[in-house]
Amino acid sequence: MAKTHSPTDKNVLMLHGSSDLYGASKIFLESVRALKRIGYGVIVVLSEDGPLVEELKALKAEVHIHKLGILRRKYFSPSGLVNRFKTILKAKSFLETLMSENRITHIYSNTSAVLVGAFLARMKGVKHIWHLHEILLSPGWFVWMMGKIINRYADKVVVVSQAVWDNWKDKVDEPKLVLLHNGIDYRPYLETNTDIRNEIPNSEGKVLIGMIGRINHWKGQGYFLEIAQSLVQTHQNVHFVIVGDAYPGTEYLVTEMEEKIKNSGLDAHVSYLGFRRDIPEILNALDIFVLPSILPDPFPTVILEAMASGKPVVATAQGGAKEMIVEGETGLLIPWDDVESAAASISVLVKNEVSRKEIGEKGRSRVLEKFSPQAFKKNFLRLFEND
Repeated sequence: MAKTHSPTDKNVLMLHGSSDLYGASKIFLESVRALKRIGYGVIVVLSEDGPLVEELKALKAEVHIHKLGILRRKYFSPSGLVNRFKTILKAKSFLETLMSENRITHIYSNTSAVLVGAFLARMKGVKHIWHLHEILLSPGWFVWMMGKIINRYADKVVVVSQAVWDNWKDKVDEPKLVLLHNGIDYRPYLETNTDIRNEIPNSEGKVLIGMIGRINHWKGQGYFLEIAQSLVQTHQNVHFVIVGDAYPGTEYLVTEMEEKIKNSGLDAHVSYLGFRRDIPEILNALDIFVLPSILPDPFPTVILEAMASGKPVVATAQGGAKEMIVEGETGLLIPWDDVESAAASISVLVKNEVSRKEIGEKGRSRVLEKFSPQAFKKNFLRLFEND
């Protein structure tokens, strides 16, 4: 590995387990941008290659790809945990070399799945900031273990919503906890005047209803399809869009979803677009945005994006969505386990274009006022300046 020797005396080693462009990665990108802007040296280590790398290099951040031993549910077995332990040891050696070549003042770990930074910071006597984007509910042994590790090995624990705070407050010493709502650069969503409707078959003249997110069991693609199946029975003027891909190794979930679309007779009513970078243009094409997570979603960045795009947002009434949406004013909250009730709520918006526009405009005003990127960056930087 070539020596890097960052020219500044203030260097942050920033660790992240993914290289996608979904919520936690977008916040990681904004965090790097904020630190670079005030003169910190930023050394990024990602556990895998992907589209985030290009975005980071555009900020002139130093980027390394090295397996960090990310702890995911698929490793919740004796052999899986042994695998993670060995990978973390190798990652520790790699990171120690990086630290020996740069004057690292802080280690920043993005998401609870990144463990190696916690142990390394303690060994090297540097500050460790842990940014938690998760609500962990089960299995009990894992939640207990993570609480012990985070409380012991973090100087500051950043949580992205009150819902996440409530999840961790009994496990982490309260003085360590910092509530910091996400905020991103909304300009792409405010300024775009193009959309991708012409790419979507059977959508002309229809009310376009979409969801964007990783394809997994809890994000709610299956629930979204059940809602779609209910709505097409009563509305001939609707079409549905799903955007997103699965984690590497779980591509079978995409196949299962596509089979469900076909077997439910929704082929002509649902378009699956896969992973896309042009999210502002996709949101601009939608009439209604839905995030039907069936487990608590900590603080979905995509809701901020949809609100900034002036779209009415419909989300399940749990997790961070309850802090983001003012029910009936800037969006709608629906149950996560009642298809007919959820469909009935969305049906009201399908029927009323004026209501869609009013709710969308109020949502845009709320996101710009309450979840600004300026506030996020200001409070994020305080974590590094106030030691």
